[in-house]
Amino acid sequence: MLAAQPTSASLYDRVRRVIPPIEWPAFSGDIDAILKLKRERNAVILAHNYQTPEIFHCVADIVGDSLALARKAMAVDADVIVLAGVHFMAETAKLLNPGKTVLIPDLGAGCSLADSITAEDVRLMRERHPGVPIVTYVNTSAAVKAESDICCTSGNALAVVESLGVPRVIMLPDEYLARNIAAQTKVEIIAWKGHCEVHERFTPSDIRELREANPGVTVLAHPECPPEVIAEADFAGSTAAMSDYVGRHKPARVVLMTECSMSDNVAVEHPDVDFVRPCNLCPHMKRITLANIRDALEHDRHAVTIDPEVADRARRAVERMLAI
Repeated sequence: MLAAQPTSASLYDRVRRVIPPIEWPAFSGDIDAILKLKRERNAVILAHNYQTPEIFHCVADIVGDSLALARKAMAVDADVIVLAGVHFMAETAKLLNPGKTVLIPDLGAGCSLADSITAEDVRLMRERHPGVPIVTYVNTSAAVKAESDICCTSGNALAVVESLGVPRVIMLPDEYLARNIAAQTKVEIIAWKGHCEVHERFTPSDIRELREANPGVTVLAHPECPPEVIAEADFAGSTAAMSDYVGRHKPARVVLMTECSMSDNVAVEHPDVDFVRPCNLCPHMKRITLANIRDALEHDRHAVTIDPEVADRARRAVERMLAI
């Protein structure tokens, strides 16, 4: 007997703690339509940790941080991949699945980090620092990845830098991630001046105020935050590392210094933990909605294409990262 297919009604229990019942009818029709379209089109949805709970917990097939999505995209058994995230993530999925259709529901879902650097900028850095390998954060365009030696994520950046066995590297484009990694290694790191518009807004005084208002709270911060914020936190790590920390340590009360949908998504898995929610929203991530995921599946919007020559070079940089 075939297993019963999930429906919006059966899925609501997953998100009951973070989506009020009065809001659910606004989501249920699109959820049922998306579940049906996925079966009809042999499609999967990859969703980043910053997606809202109705996407993350109710229609996504694969969820995680940038590194997890990149790894799992390689093993996807589907004809169509919908990337519920930002454009560079969809490009990375396409790099690793060149024969599949990869859709991004909104072309405006960009990234301040990806916008902070161009391929020409990378070439100029090579000229200024001949022979120094370039480590490029995955939060960049395929064209930028194509000009680099190897990619990294916030979760594996230290391992990538130290794997190269050299005294000096260029690390692009997130200045704060580069500075935070530099504090953990003897490798000299040359940084770029890019910043995440979500994480750069957090300050040490934010953390001090949170601690004063919530005695005993555990503070977890993303390494895209400024170094002085990391210094005030109890733990720093990628979104996956933060989620793992909550699962392992079960703090009575916790605050995640990152995009605020992350707290909702982790809270679903840990009902016994009290989440304090400072709310910095990523305007780009929030461009992805159930409605435009449904539209993407119904009308093939918007297919990601990459120049083959650029794709070949960018793919090598991503695959070198995944091999570590």
